[in-house]
Order: sequence, then structure tokens, then C-alpha cells
Amino acid sequence: MSRYVLITPNSDFERLVRLAVTGMHGALHVFQADYLPEGPADILRQMQGEPPEVLILGPGLPVEGSLKLASVMDLQYPEISVVLAATATPESVLQAMRAGVRDFLDPAADADTIRVMLERASLAAAGRRRGLAPQASEHADHGGNGRVIAVMSPKGGVGKTTVATNLAVGLGKTSPMSVVIVDLDLQFGDVASGLLLEPEFTITDAVMGAASQDSMVLKTYLTVHPAGIYALCAPLSPIDMDKITAAHVSHLLEQLRQEFQYIVVDTAPGLGEHVLATLEQATDAVWICGMDVPSIRGMRTGFQILDELNLTPERRHIVLNMADRRAGLTLKDVEATVGVPVDVVLPRSKNLPYSTNKGVPVLQEGSRDPASKGLRQLVDRFKPGWEARPHKQLHRRAVFQ
Repeated sequence: MSRYVLITPNSDFERLVRLAVTGMHGALHVFQADYLPEGPADILRQMQGEPPEVLILGPGLPVEGSLKLASVMDLQYPEISVVLAATATPESVLQAMRAGVRDFLDPAADADTIRVMLERASLAAAGRRRGLAPQASEHADHGGNGRVIAVMSPKGGVGKTTVATNLAVGLGKTSPMSVVIVDLDLQFGDVASGLLLEPEFTITDAVMGAASQDSMVLKTYLTVHPAGIYALCAPLSPIDMDKITAAHVSHLLEQLRQEFQYIVVDTAPGLGEHVLATLEQATDAVWICGMDVPSIRGMRTGFQILDELNLTPERRHIVLNMADRRAGLTLKDVEATVGVPVDVVLPRSKNLPYSTNKGVPVLQEGSRDPASKGLRQLVDRFKPGWEARPHKQLHRRAVFQ
């Protein structure tokens, strides 16, 4: 059960927070005061049982003192999310992020807005607790950096975005608030519509200005999805693609690797400069292949080119999408042409494209769609210790619907 602590002299704000917490799985502890305790220990000393997940400071408290308390809290109790209820300015946002403040809350916010922010802060606290657990070392990859998963296809129309969004949502269930999906189809990316998001900022904003200089500021440019993941969506206008260079992409992924356990990148079809920049950072490549000859041959050609460029990621995962025995091809035909085994087979499904059009991935709504099993298998391949487990040739058991 989540536990929330509020320190404020503002009774109206207290009432809104109490209203927001009503119906949530958590309890609220309120300190009505216009001053701050000397340190986190003074707060925890007055509470019984488990420590809180979220600490809300203000309104009515000195902002400077709140930032100092947040800094100490971040050092001593990093598993507690601190939310600052104060009017945000560009300068105060930057100071707050550096102090370890999880989020800003407008003092004039309504109960619904407060509820969403508390849920988001609780998810972040859960992710931090998981990261601080002894088994967290299993998650480490490449010197403690996150895994960059490039979801790729030489050809469009094979369900790349559908797989990418489901992969991100699936990983978010085991690692809440530790997953970000990046839409690098800069001209026609549709991760936002696939996740039913209306982002305030896009990748164009993230690679320029203050966000490119400070990873904490970058986090404020990300859009939070209800499934407990972050999203960085494609530009609103295809023209903005010209503003984003391969160097921007490389730097962005380097920043995200320091902040997230998993970075799922939905790339554009083909092997353009942005895709190649992604592959330079990628630890994994998920290749999506359709049940058609052009898609299969395109994948084989893509492998050959990347091998020549020495840009093949360490781990490769082959996904055969829209598998159908009536297509005139067999699994063995696909593997013989591509030259590598297929790891995951997703049978043709009516619900999968429908879920994408609806903006709710099948792994988010828990659908029993035939393709869900394959998508969960794909998610499992990225869980800690997967490579150490015994695996038979699962792809040989695939049955087309």
C-alpha cells in the first residue's frame, strides 16, 4: 500500500490532496505546518510502520528550504519520491530536478490532476526500491547503463510500432518507470497515436536547449504513459526531421542510458543515418519481418549491409509478424532465406492492428489475443538472467494460425 506524506499550512490544498487519495491504494499523513523539519529523520520518527513512498512539500513552505530537504531526502532515502507544490519557473524547475525533486505540482491543480501525479510518483518510488534491492545487479548492463533496444525493419508496414509499443509496455510491468520508448521515425512516427498520447514536448525539444545539457531536465520533456513507462514522441511536423542530426540521436541515447533500464527505439524503415546512429548505441536489435518475400529479402540484405559496416548489435532477436500458413511460405522458408533462426512468431491477428488503432497495446489491456503469447515471449527475452536459462529451439514449435 502506498503511503503519502503532506507538509503544508494550506488547508484548502490539504483538502484536495485528501480527495485525490480517496479511492487510491494508500494512506495520507498530514503535517499542518508552515515550517520544515530539520531533516528526513524528523518526519519518519513521527510515523509508524513502513516509510512513505511520496513526500509532498507545500504550498506555503519556503521553496529554498524545500529544495534543501529534497536534496537530503534524495541522498538518504532515494526510494521516496519528493513532489514540490509550488509555481514552476524555468529556473526553479532546473534547481528542483538537480535537488532530486520528482515532480512539480501546481498549487491550483484539481484533485484529478493531483491523483495522476501521486500515482506517477508512486510508480517512480516502486521502481527506485526495485533498483535498490540486492538483486538489482542482475539488471546492470554494459557498465550499469541501460539496454538500448532498436526495433527495426528494412520495410514499412510490418507492424514495427505495434511490436515496439507492446515491448515497452510489457517491460514496464516488471520495471515500472524504468522504461522509455523513443519514436525515431522522425517523419511519420506514430508511437503517440499507438499509445494514445498527446505529448507536450517531442524529440525536437529534447535534443536542443537545456534538455540536451542535463539529463534531469530531459526527463521533464518525456510523456508519462498510464502503463508506467515514459515516451519521447516524434516531431509534430515532418519538416523538423532536418533539425535532428545523427549526432543528436547518439547524444540523446547516451543520456537516456544513464537514466533508464530499458530504452526501446522505434526506428524508421530502412537504414538511414538516424537508424545507423541508433545501432551504434544499441545493445539489442529486434528485427520485424512480415510474411512476404520483399520483407524477408529486405531483412537478409539489411543483415549483410550491417555486417559489412560492423554495426550488428551484440544481441539479435528475430520476430516473424503476421505469420499465416496460407501465405504460401513456411517458417523454414523464412529462416532459410534470412539465414538465421526466427526467435518469436506472432500469428496473424485481428485484434493486434485494432489495438494499435485504439491506442491501447494488447499487453496493456491483458488481451488473450493469439499474438499476446508471442509478445510476452519477446518481453521475457529482456528480463534479467534470460540468457543463463536453458532454452530449447522454441521457434521450431511455432504453429501458424
